[in-house]
Amino acid sequence: MRRRLHWTGRLGWRRALSLLWLLALGAAAALAGLLPDYYLTPDLLHSNAPPLTSGHWLGTDPLGQDVWAALLYGTRTALLVSLPAAGLAAGLGTGLGLLAGYWGNTRLRFALAHWLAAGCAAVSYCLFEVPGTGLAAAWWPLALGSAMLLLGKLLLRLQFLRRRPALPLDGLLLAAITLLAAVPRLLLVLAVAAAFEPTLAGLVVLLTLTSWTQTARLVRAEVQRARRLPFLDAAHMAGLPPWRIMWYHLLPNTWLPIITALPLSIAALIALETTLSFLGVGLPPEVPSWGRLLALSRLAPSSWWLLVFPSVCLLTTTLALRHLLPTSKSYSLK
Repeated sequence: MRRRLHWTGRLGWRRALSLLWLLALGAAAALAGLLPDYYLTPDLLHSNAPPLTSGHWLGTDPLGQDVWAALLYGTRTALLVSLPAAGLAAGLGTGLGLLAGYWGNTRLRFALAHWLAAGCAAVSYCLFEVPGTGLAAAWWPLALGSAMLLLGKLLLRLQFLRRRPALPLDGLLLAAITLLAAVPRLLLVLAVAAAFEPTLAGLVVLLTLTSWTQTARLVRAEVQRARRLPFLDAAHMAGLPPWRIMWYHLLPNTWLPIITALPLSIAALIALETTLSFLGVGLPPEVPSWGRLLALSRLAPSSWWLLVFPSVCLLTTTLALRHLLPTSKSYSLK
């Protein structure tokens, strides 16, 4: 049994406008690199120029940089941060939610010998110097994994190490979700980002590790619902392995919550990236973004265009992503 999404009916003018706006953002991000460098070169002779100034349609900032060019580059930054982070967070949350929903707290069991071998491998990895480059860097994980497997086989000869305690995977996932939910995400990201060198890749990883919980919660609930359906009992009776059941029978039933959560996740990540850039955290100072443009408005309170134009872009993008959500009239389940 699979849950499929069927888009029906007319597109609707709100969704059509939303798609047009998002396509325009994608085109702007793709074309931003074609702009001449002088648009973002400081020009103090033309600082705080109002909109419709010759050569600067949307005006300039206190450094004399073109606001239109800054918006285009900021669009590219927003997409380069939010899209990979949202995709990776969705993949991570889907995998964790699928595993926790299927295995629960009692179904996944490992022998004590395997736990002891894994612990020895982890301690060895931490204590011994790991080669960073060269051929040794390639064979080191292979050698460590082979040694762990051999140690596990030897330890299984001991009777008391053959016990197979259950791994409470579902409980561990809920504990991790509760722990991340206990701290406001903005404060958590600010605290971690301030401790490391600001890079684009680092910000994507940080946002991924703090944004997977909603998808994991939705997928876990959907898998637990599907586990009570007759088709899953039939799959178990047919002798299908767990990975096949999860991949071919449970995962297709989770597409609807994933598709529903993805636009909201992208919108939240764009807003979070803008907030971090406004505070000067997360990205290198030379990377243009909507948040940096909003921060410059504090240097020139009378330059209203520095506040209005990036705010309109942020608000319109958030609303456009929200209008992409499937509704009861736009999909049917089979």
